[in-house]
Amino acid sequence: MPGLDIVDRISGGKIKTAKITDTLGALAVLRRAGLVHFPRVDQSIATIAATRKYGPFAGSVHANAERGLEAVAIIDEHGETTYRELEAKSNALVRAWEAAGISADSVLAVMARNHCGLVLTMLAATKLGARLVMMNTGFAPRQLADVAAREKVSTFVYDSEFSDVAAALPHDVRRYLSWRDENVAGASEATGDVAGASEATGDVAGASAARGSGATGDVTADIPTLESTLAGFDGSSVAPPKDYNGFVLLTSGTTGTPKGAPRGRTSPLASAQFLDRVPLRRGQTMLMAAPAFHGTGVSQFALALALGQTVVMMRRFSPVDTLRMIEQHRANVLVVVPTMLQRILDLGKDRISEFDTSSLQILLAAGSALSPEVCRRTSEAFGEVLHNLYGSTECAVATVATPEDLRRAPGTAGRPPVTCRVELFDDDGSRITDSGVVGRIFVASGLSFNGYTDGRDKERIDGLLSTGDIGHWDEQGYLFVDGRDDDMIVSGGENVYPLEVENLLVERDDVLDAAVVGVQDPEFGHRLRAFVVPSPDSARDPEDIKAFVKANLARYKVPREVVFLEELPRNATGKLLRRVLVEMEPPTDASTSSVQRQP
Repeated sequence: MPGLDIVDRISGGKIKTAKITDTLGALAVLRRAGLVHFPRVDQSIATIAATRKYGPFAGSVHANAERGLEAVAIIDEHGETTYRELEAKSNALVRAWEAAGISADSVLAVMARNHCGLVLTMLAATKLGARLVMMNTGFAPRQLADVAAREKVSTFVYDSEFSDVAAALPHDVRRYLSWRDENVAGASEATGDVAGASEATGDVAGASAARGSGATGDVTADIPTLESTLAGFDGSSVAPPKDYNGFVLLTSGTTGTPKGAPRGRTSPLASAQFLDRVPLRRGQTMLMAAPAFHGTGVSQFALALALGQTVVMMRRFSPVDTLRMIEQHRANVLVVVPTMLQRILDLGKDRISEFDTSSLQILLAAGSALSPEVCRRTSEAFGEVLHNLYGSTECAVATVATPEDLRRAPGTAGRPPVTCRVELFDDDGSRITDSGVVGRIFVASGLSFNGYTDGRDKERIDGLLSTGDIGHWDEQGYLFVDGRDDDMIVSGGENVYPLEVENLLVERDDVLDAAVVGVQDPEFGHRLRAFVVPSPDSARDPEDIKAFVKANLARYKVPREVVFLEELPRNATGKLLRRVLVEMEPPTDASTSSVQRQP
């Protein structure tokens, strides 16, 4: 029909115009960040070419090494590694793996904390063209075995502390150690001195514990380390792979076995999604406290390499060590998940002020919602440096809140950056445009995935991908995330979103952390149960907490029970395990008793 043909042409024209606008906007952002060089366009072309050949991580390292960058790329407990050293070692590891029969058709997996061994694995896998599955360091043996079987993992790289977990894999899975914790002769030759490393980070207890857990020579003695494997192989440039199978990031698995979200080749312009709202620049030093296997860590690490930054990697997180390392390395950027930020703030102003954190320009938090109270306390402790990134494993970036945004609208997830689009839809699939109206959040992004590795997908509307969250726009156009779609509690016929109650509870000085869940109730269908982590000086008075909620929110949002915990159950990336709380059996008098820390 002629009418439809005209509509199609107009629609197609709008899409082309949008793409051109996005491209021009992205280029402007990349130029401002220093990823597009003028007048040295040749360097920009070389970087883009290397990224297309080797992928985002290995391509950046290759380009920086080729142009003679002398900067330190990685600092971990073993010391410093330059971009040139990373390039040579990863090339040698590729050749070593090829000699062992590992090819682009292989599927590798890595289960490692933040250190150079993890980085080498990532670089070598991408240069080889093999698929790399980023395993969660919090996995139990059953989870690891299930995910490895589904993803068809044939080679496993891991830190020695995870030997018991690795034992769940079939015997025919090839194994390499990315980090060895043991106090035996010869260990320092491959991995360096653990005792000296702990002194550098202040994590003496953690290092001792790791040494104790890893000192199992009968378990790891016959497993080669990455360093011993690559020794003697040529470190010159390797040919780019014919195929690039990319990475597999895993979902949190809070509702079951983690799903695999594959990441293939992406346009270098996709970096603009982060850089449009977060002022990462060349020459900065980034402290990576967030786990690098997580979407937050992976994305920011990729940007740091592209910008030629120095990345200080924390193998084990502690609030005091984080502050100490900011001071020691004059870090400009700190990457955390929200629970890490919460623990730093819980040290208190006096303890935080003992460390010189004046070099900090960007504090980026992502992975779960930030309460308005945390935003306020962060500003008081570090100044206006907090950037709140909202997204998911599947869609990557959705919105970013800058310090100015958080000042104007505390707790907001911000606005979509360049090339990103966010829409809200109701249950019938109709678009929501009015402020204050809650709807399901959908995102279109150049970094969105194309479906899980098992063939399943998330709901899509008009080319936008569901994040699984619900939220609303405020009158200023800022997005607020109200919680997970499946976290909504229906109590007495009323809809309750736990996050609203949780954000209110953490405003209290005597509450360090809080979670609210719905439990079965014969009269109301569900009743609210609040789990509260009290401060040391808290009176632990459940009736006072209930009265506080009643004075600020609707009556049906007041918890019927209050349970005090020493710590909320969270996974390795800081996500709250609500299912554990729902299944937890509280004491007979839940409102007056204290539950000790859960394992």
